[in-house]
Amino acid sequence: MAIIVNLDVMMAKRKISATRLAEEIGITLPNLSILKTNKAKAIRFSTLDAICRALDCQPSDILEFVEEDDDGNT
Repeated sequence: MAIIVNLDVMMAKRKISATRLAEEIGITLPNLSILKTNKAKAIRFSTLDAICRALDCQPSDILEFVEEDDDGNT
């Protein structure tokens, strides 16, 4: 997938734990882990909004587009 999730980077910059962020945005810790490890196939705008509010950041701070070659490698 050409979209990279940099959620762990923003969490480190804001010094917030996964447990605390999950509680603040109202999702389970396993679902947050799926986002952090780039295993999510989609994200709701409401979840992205909650993450950006909790981390005081922009969606572009969390999501990054990276070109893939013909074999699907980034």
